[in-house]
Amino acid sequence: MKIRTRLNLWYSVILCAVALAVVAAACYHEFFIEGHHHHHHETEDGSGDLIDILMWTVIPAVALGLAGGWWLTRRALLPVSRLTDAAERLHDGNLNQQLPLTGNGDELDRLTEVFNTMTARLDGSFQRIREFTLHASHELKTPLTILHGEIETELGAANLPPVQHEKLAGQLDEIQRLTKIVDGLTLLTKADAGQVELKFAALALDEIVRDVFADAQILAKSANLVVSLGPCENLAVQGDRHRLRQLLLNLTENAVKYNQPGGTIEFSLHRNGALAELTITNTGENIPPEILPRVFERFFRGDPAHHSAVDGCGLGLSIAQWIVRAHQGEIGITSANHRTTVTVRLPLASEPTPRL
Repeated sequence: MKIRTRLNLWYSVILCAVALAVVAAACYHEFFIEGHHHHHHETEDGSGDLIDILMWTVIPAVALGLAGGWWLTRRALLPVSRLTDAAERLHDGNLNQQLPLTGNGDELDRLTEVFNTMTARLDGSFQRIREFTLHASHELKTPLTILHGEIETELGAANLPPVQHEKLAGQLDEIQRLTKIVDGLTLLTKADAGQVELKFAALALDEIVRDVFADAQILAKSANLVVSLGPCENLAVQGDRHRLRQLLLNLTENAVKYNQPGGTIEFSLHRNGALAELTITNTGENIPPEILPRVFERFFRGDPAHHSAVDGCGLGLSIAQWIVRAHQGEIGITSANHRTTVTVRLPLASEPTPRL
Protein backbone atom coordinates (compact mmCIF):
# COMPACT_ATOMS: atom_id res chain seq x y z
CA MET A 1 0.00 0.00 0.00
CA LYS A 2 1.32 3.44 -0.92
CA ILE A 3 2.21 5.94 1.81
CA ARG A 4 -0.34 8.39 0.42
CA THR A 5 -3.15 5.82 0.65
CA ARG A 6 -2.08 4.76 4.13
CA LEU A 7 -2.01 8.36 5.40
CA ASN A 8 -5.42 9.05 3.90
CA LEU A 9 -6.87 5.96 5.60
CA TRP A 10 -5.41 6.93 8.96
CA TYR A 11 -6.68 10.47 8.56
CA SER A 12 -10.15 9.19 7.65
CA VAL A 13 -10.27 6.91 10.70
CA ILE A 14 -9.25 9.79 12.97
CA LEU A 15 -11.91 12.10 11.48
CA CYS A 16 -14.58 9.44 11.82
CA ALA A 17 -13.58 8.82 15.42
CA VAL A 18 -13.78 12.55 16.20
CA ALA A 19 -17.16 12.79 14.47
CA LEU A 20 -18.50 9.83 16.45
CA ALA A 21 -17.22 11.37 19.66
CA VAL A 22 -19.03 14.62 18.85
CA VAL A 23 -22.24 12.77 18.07
CA ALA A 24 -21.94 10.70 21.23
CA ALA A 25 -21.41 13.82 23.32
CA ALA A 26 -24.40 15.52 21.73
CA CYS A 27 -26.56 12.46 22.29
CA TYR A 28 -25.49 12.20 25.88
CA HIS A 29 -26.30 15.86 26.45
CA GLU A 30 -29.67 15.67 24.75
CA PHE A 31 -30.92 12.34 26.06
CA PHE A 32 -29.42 11.99 29.52
CA ILE A 33 -28.90 15.46 30.95
CA GLU A 34 -31.78 17.49 29.62
CA GLY A 35 -33.98 14.38 29.40
CA HIS A 36 -34.58 14.46 33.17
CA HIS A 37 -36.41 17.81 32.80
CA HIS A 38 -38.51 17.28 29.70
CA HIS A 39 -38.50 13.56 29.00
CA HIS A 40 -41.43 13.21 26.61
CA HIS A 41 -40.88 16.52 24.83
CA GLU A 42 -37.15 15.93 24.35
CA THR A 43 -37.67 12.41 23.04
CA GLU A 44 -39.44 13.81 20.01
CA ASP A 45 -37.27 16.89 19.55
CA GLY A 46 -33.99 15.05 20.34
CA SER A 47 -34.24 12.90 17.24
CA GLY A 48 -34.70 15.98 15.10
CA ASP A 49 -31.79 17.77 16.75
CA LEU A 50 -29.58 14.73 16.22
CA ILE A 51 -30.45 14.58 12.51
CA ASP A 52 -29.78 18.32 12.22
CA ILE A 53 -26.39 17.85 13.87
CA LEU A 54 -25.51 15.03 11.47
CA MET A 55 -26.76 16.79 8.34
CA TRP A 56 -25.44 20.30 8.92
CA THR A 57 -22.40 19.84 11.11
CA VAL A 58 -20.80 16.40 11.34
CA ILE A 59 -21.16 15.16 7.73
CA PRO A 60 -19.93 18.43 6.10
CA ALA A 61 -17.08 18.63 8.60
CA VAL A 62 -15.99 15.06 7.84
CA ALA A 63 -16.26 15.61 4.06
CA LEU A 64 -14.30 18.86 4.25
CA GLY A 65 -11.71 17.22 6.47
CA LEU A 66 -11.28 14.29 4.09
CA ALA A 67 -10.90 16.57 1.08
CA GLY A 68 -8.44 18.78 2.91
CA GLY A 69 -6.49 15.79 4.18
CA TRP A 70 -6.27 14.31 0.68
CA TRP A 71 -5.02 17.63 -0.73
CA LEU A 72 -2.47 18.13 2.04
CA THR A 73 -1.21 14.54 1.72
CA ARG A 74 -0.88 14.83 -2.04
CA ARG A 75 0.96 18.14 -1.76
CA ALA A 76 3.24 16.83 0.99
CA LEU A 77 4.17 13.66 -0.94
CA LEU A 78 4.55 15.27 -4.37
CA PRO A 79 8.32 15.84 -3.85
CA VAL A 80 8.66 12.15 -2.92
CA SER A 81 7.00 11.12 -6.19
CA ARG A 82 9.26 13.43 -8.19
CA LEU A 83 12.34 12.11 -6.42
CA THR A 84 11.21 8.51 -7.09
CA ASP A 85 10.64 9.22 -10.80
CA ALA A 86 14.06 10.86 -11.13
CA ALA A 87 15.78 7.97 -9.30
CA GLU A 88 14.07 5.39 -11.54
CA ARG A 89 15.60 7.06 -14.61
CA LEU A 90 19.13 6.55 -13.27
CA HIS A 91 21.31 3.82 -14.75
CA ASP A 92 25.03 3.11 -15.11
CA GLY A 93 25.25 5.45 -18.10
CA ASN A 94 23.88 8.63 -16.47
CA LEU A 95 25.01 8.41 -12.85
CA ASN A 96 26.59 11.84 -13.21
CA GLN A 97 23.13 13.43 -13.34
CA GLN A 98 22.03 15.02 -10.08
CA LEU A 99 18.61 14.37 -8.58
CA PRO A 100 16.63 17.64 -8.21
CA LEU A 101 16.38 19.35 -4.82
CA THR A 102 13.09 20.87 -3.61
CA GLY A 103 14.89 23.88 -2.13
CA ASN A 104 12.96 23.60 1.14
CA GLY A 105 15.94 22.37 3.13
CA ASP A 106 13.84 19.60 4.64
CA GLU A 107 14.46 15.88 5.17
CA LEU A 108 13.77 15.16 1.50
CA ASP A 109 16.51 17.54 0.41
CA ARG A 110 18.89 15.82 2.81
CA LEU A 111 17.88 12.42 1.39
CA THR A 112 18.37 13.73 -2.15
CA GLU A 113 21.86 14.99 -1.30
CA VAL A 114 22.72 11.55 0.11
CA PHE A 115 21.50 9.95 -3.14
CA ASN A 116 23.53 12.39 -5.24
CA THR A 117 26.67 11.72 -3.20
CA MET A 118 26.14 7.97 -3.52
CA THR A 119 25.59 8.08 -7.30
CA ALA A 120 28.66 10.30 -7.71
CA ARG A 121 30.77 7.68 -5.91
CA LEU A 122 29.26 4.93 -8.06
CA ASP A 123 29.94 6.91 -11.22
CA GLY A 124 33.56 7.38 -10.18
CA SER A 125 33.90 3.66 -9.50
CA PHE A 126 32.45 2.74 -12.89
CA GLN A 127 34.76 5.21 -14.60
CA ARG A 128 37.82 3.72 -12.90
CA ILE A 129 36.70 0.19 -13.86
CA ARG A 130 36.27 1.26 -17.50
CA GLU A 131 39.65 2.97 -17.57
CA PHE A 132 41.35 -0.08 -16.04
CA THR A 133 39.66 -2.43 -18.53
CA LEU A 134 40.63 -0.24 -21.48
CA HIS A 135 44.24 0.10 -20.34
CA ALA A 136 44.54 -3.61 -19.53
CA SER A 137 43.06 -4.59 -22.90
CA HIS A 138 45.41 -2.24 -24.70
CA GLU A 139 48.45 -3.58 -22.86
CA LEU A 140 47.45 -7.20 -23.56
CA LYS A 141 47.07 -6.73 -27.29
CA THR A 142 50.77 -6.24 -28.02
CA PRO A 143 52.11 -9.40 -26.28
CA LEU A 144 49.24 -11.45 -27.71
CA THR A 145 50.06 -10.24 -31.22
CA ILE A 146 53.72 -11.09 -30.71
CA LEU A 147 52.93 -14.57 -29.35
CA HIS A 148 50.51 -15.20 -32.20
CA GLY A 149 53.13 -14.29 -34.78
CA GLU A 150 55.88 -16.36 -33.15
CA ILE A 151 53.72 -19.49 -32.89
CA GLU A 152 52.57 -19.12 -36.50
CA THR A 153 56.22 -18.88 -37.54
CA GLU A 154 57.09 -22.05 -35.60
CA LEU A 155 54.11 -23.88 -37.10
CA GLY A 156 55.41 -23.06 -40.55
CA ALA A 157 58.84 -24.55 -39.85
CA ALA A 158 59.84 -27.58 -41.87
CA ASN A 159 60.23 -31.05 -40.31
CA LEU A 160 58.20 -30.07 -37.22
CA PRO A 161 57.36 -33.23 -35.20
CA PRO A 162 53.60 -34.00 -35.15
CA VAL A 163 53.46 -33.86 -31.37
CA GLN A 164 55.07 -30.43 -31.35
CA HIS A 165 52.81 -29.26 -34.17
CA GLU A 166 49.70 -30.31 -32.24
CA LYS A 167 50.94 -28.59 -29.10
CA LEU A 168 51.68 -25.32 -30.92
CA ALA A 169 48.31 -25.47 -32.71
CA GLY A 170 46.56 -25.76 -29.34
CA GLN A 171 48.52 -22.80 -27.99
CA LEU A 172 47.60 -20.77 -31.06
CA ASP A 173 43.91 -21.56 -30.53
CA GLU A 174 44.11 -20.37 -26.93
CA ILE A 175 45.86 -17.16 -27.96
CA GLN A 176 43.21 -16.51 -30.56
CA ARG A 177 40.50 -17.12 -27.96
CA LEU A 178 42.19 -14.76 -25.52
CA THR A 179 42.55 -12.15 -28.27
CA LYS A 180 38.82 -12.42 -28.97
CA ILE A 181 38.04 -11.88 -25.28
CA VAL A 182 40.28 -8.81 -25.17
CA ASP A 183 38.69 -7.39 -28.33
CA GLY A 184 35.19 -8.00 -26.94
CA LEU A 185 36.02 -6.38 -23.61
CA THR A 186 37.54 -3.39 -25.37
CA LEU A 187 34.45 -2.93 -27.53
CA LEU A 188 31.99 -3.20 -24.63
CA THR A 189 34.04 -0.90 -22.41
CA LYS A 190 34.25 1.74 -25.13
CA ALA A 191 30.53 1.33 -25.77
CA ASP A 192 29.79 1.89 -22.06
CA ALA A 193 31.86 5.06 -22.17
CA GLY A 194 30.15 6.25 -25.38
CA GLN A 195 33.38 6.06 -27.35
CA VAL A 196 32.11 3.83 -30.17
CA GLU A 197 30.93 5.80 -33.17
CA LEU A 198 28.31 4.17 -35.37
CA LYS A 199 27.94 5.16 -39.02
CA PHE A 200 24.21 5.12 -39.62
CA ALA A 201 22.84 4.88 -43.14
CA ALA A 202 19.82 3.41 -44.89
CA LEU A 203 20.54 -0.30 -45.35
CA ALA A 204 18.80 -3.26 -46.93
CA LEU A 205 18.60 -5.58 -43.93
CA ASP A 206 17.50 -8.52 -46.05
CA GLU A 207 20.77 -8.35 -48.03
CA ILE A 208 22.79 -8.58 -44.81
CA VAL A 209 20.66 -11.51 -43.66
CA ARG A 210 21.25 -13.35 -46.95
CA ASP A 211 25.01 -12.73 -46.73
CA VAL A 212 25.17 -14.08 -43.18
CA PHE A 213 22.97 -17.01 -44.20
CA ALA A 214 25.62 -17.97 -46.77
CA ASP A 215 28.32 -17.71 -44.09
CA ALA A 216 26.19 -19.81 -41.73
CA GLN A 217 26.09 -22.64 -44.25
CA ILE A 218 29.90 -22.72 -44.24
CA LEU A 219 30.11 -22.59 -40.44
CA ALA A 220 27.50 -25.32 -40.04
CA LYS A 221 29.04 -27.72 -42.54
CA SER A 222 31.61 -29.16 -40.16
CA ALA A 223 28.92 -29.73 -37.50
CA ASN A 224 26.59 -31.45 -39.98
CA LEU A 225 23.85 -28.85 -39.42
CA VAL A 226 21.12 -27.91 -41.89
CA VAL A 227 20.69 -24.16 -42.38
CA SER A 228 17.51 -22.82 -43.97
CA LEU A 229 16.25 -19.37 -44.90
CA GLY A 230 12.53 -18.83 -44.38
CA PRO A 231 10.57 -15.73 -45.39
CA CYS A 232 13.00 -12.87 -46.01
CA GLU A 233 11.15 -9.69 -46.92
CA ASN A 234 12.87 -6.70 -48.52
CA LEU A 235 13.16 -4.42 -45.48
CA ALA A 236 15.28 -1.33 -44.88
CA VAL A 237 16.64 0.00 -41.59
CA GLN A 238 18.84 2.87 -40.48
CA GLY A 239 21.99 1.29 -39.14
CA ASP A 240 25.70 0.61 -39.18
CA ARG A 241 26.38 -2.15 -41.73
CA HIS A 242 29.50 -3.42 -39.97
CA ARG A 243 27.82 -3.66 -36.56
CA LEU A 244 24.64 -5.25 -37.90
CA ARG A 245 26.70 -7.85 -39.70
CA GLN A 246 28.65 -8.44 -36.48
CA LEU A 247 25.32 -8.85 -34.66
CA LEU A 248 24.11 -11.53 -37.07
CA LEU A 249 27.44 -13.35 -37.09
CA ASN A 250 27.52 -13.48 -33.28
CA LEU A 251 24.01 -14.92 -33.19
CA THR A 252 24.88 -17.39 -35.95
CA GLU A 253 28.00 -18.59 -34.14
CA ASN A 254 25.90 -19.20 -31.02
CA ALA A 255 23.31 -21.09 -33.07
CA VAL A 256 26.08 -23.34 -34.42
CA LYS A 257 27.90 -23.87 -31.11
CA TYR A 258 24.83 -24.58 -28.99
CA ASN A 259 23.19 -27.01 -31.40
CA GLN A 260 22.91 -30.78 -31.56
CA PRO A 261 24.52 -33.10 -34.12
CA GLY A 262 22.41 -33.13 -37.26
CA GLY A 263 20.35 -30.21 -35.98
CA THR A 264 18.94 -27.23 -37.84
CA ILE A 265 19.27 -23.44 -37.96
CA GLU A 266 16.47 -21.31 -39.41
CA PHE A 267 16.61 -17.64 -40.44
CA SER A 268 13.58 -15.45 -41.15
CA LEU A 269 12.95 -11.74 -41.65
CA HIS A 270 9.56 -10.09 -41.87
CA ARG A 271 7.73 -6.86 -41.14
CA ASN A 272 6.00 -6.47 -37.80
CA GLY A 273 4.21 -3.12 -37.86
CA ALA A 274 6.86 -0.40 -37.92
CA LEU A 275 9.60 -2.91 -37.07
CA ALA A 276 11.78 -5.37 -38.94
CA GLU A 277 11.66 -8.66 -37.05
CA LEU A 278 14.54 -11.09 -37.47
CA THR A 279 14.50 -14.55 -35.91
CA ILE A 280 17.25 -17.16 -35.70
CA THR A 281 16.16 -20.56 -34.39
CA ASN A 282 18.41 -23.50 -33.58
CA THR A 283 17.78 -26.97 -32.20
CA GLY A 284 19.54 -28.27 -29.12
CA GLU A 285 19.23 -28.40 -25.36
CA ASN A 286 16.71 -25.99 -23.84
CA ILE A 287 18.00 -23.07 -21.83
CA PRO A 288 16.49 -23.40 -18.31
CA PRO A 289 13.92 -20.66 -17.50
CA GLU A 290 15.93 -19.46 -14.51
CA ILE A 291 18.94 -18.84 -16.77
CA LEU A 292 17.16 -17.07 -19.64
CA PRO A 293 17.10 -13.61 -17.97
CA ARG A 294 20.91 -13.78 -17.54
CA VAL A 295 22.05 -14.94 -20.98
CA PHE A 296 22.94 -11.37 -22.02
CA GLU A 297 25.20 -10.82 -19.00
CA ARG A 298 28.92 -10.58 -19.69
CA PHE A 299 30.87 -13.81 -19.20
CA PHE A 300 27.73 -15.67 -18.17
CA ARG A 301 27.82 -19.35 -19.16
CA GLY A 302 25.20 -21.69 -17.71
CA ASP A 303 24.42 -25.38 -17.94
CA PRO A 304 23.38 -27.25 -19.94
CA ALA A 305 22.98 -24.80 -22.82
CA HIS A 306 26.33 -23.14 -22.11
CA HIS A 307 28.38 -26.06 -20.85
CA SER A 308 32.14 -25.92 -20.50
CA ALA A 309 32.75 -28.18 -23.47
CA VAL A 310 31.56 -25.43 -25.82
CA ASP A 311 34.19 -22.95 -26.90
CA GLY A 312 33.31 -19.35 -26.12
CA CYS A 313 33.98 -16.44 -23.81
CA GLY A 314 30.46 -15.37 -22.86
CA LEU A 315 30.58 -11.96 -24.56
CA GLY A 316 28.82 -12.65 -27.85
CA LEU A 317 25.27 -12.05 -26.61
CA SER A 318 26.37 -9.01 -24.59
CA ILE A 319 27.82 -7.46 -27.74
CA ALA A 320 24.69 -8.41 -29.68
CA GLN A 321 22.49 -6.71 -27.09
CA TRP A 322 24.59 -3.55 -27.22
CA ILE A 323 24.39 -3.39 -31.02
CA VAL A 324 20.61 -3.83 -30.98
CA ARG A 325 20.10 -1.17 -28.31
CA ALA A 326 22.42 1.21 -30.17
CA HIS A 327 20.01 0.85 -33.11
CA GLN A 328 16.99 1.62 -30.87
CA GLY A 329 15.84 -1.99 -31.16
CA GLU A 330 14.98 -4.92 -28.92
CA ILE A 331 16.41 -8.40 -28.56
CA GLY A 332 14.95 -11.39 -26.74
CA ILE A 333 15.43 -15.12 -26.46
CA THR A 334 13.04 -18.02 -25.88
CA SER A 335 13.81 -21.70 -25.42
CA ALA A 336 11.35 -24.61 -25.35
CA ASN A 337 10.82 -28.00 -26.98
CA HIS A 338 14.51 -28.23 -27.96
CA ARG A 339 14.26 -25.03 -30.00
CA THR A 340 15.96 -21.79 -29.01
CA THR A 341 14.91 -18.64 -30.84
CA VAL A 342 16.59 -15.24 -30.74
CA THR A 343 14.34 -12.41 -31.93
CA VAL A 344 15.68 -9.01 -32.98
CA ARG A 345 13.37 -6.09 -33.72
CA LEU A 346 14.71 -2.95 -35.40
CA PRO A 347 12.86 0.21 -36.50
CA LEU A 348 12.21 0.35 -40.25
CA ALA A 349 13.80 3.13 -42.28
CA SER A 350 11.48 5.74 -43.75
CA GLU A 351 13.63 6.67 -46.74
CA PRO A 352 14.42 4.60 -49.86
CA THR A 353 17.37 2.25 -49.54
CA PRO A 354 19.98 1.67 -52.25
CA ARG A 355 20.55 -2.01 -52.99
CA LEU A 356 23.75 -3.72 -53.96
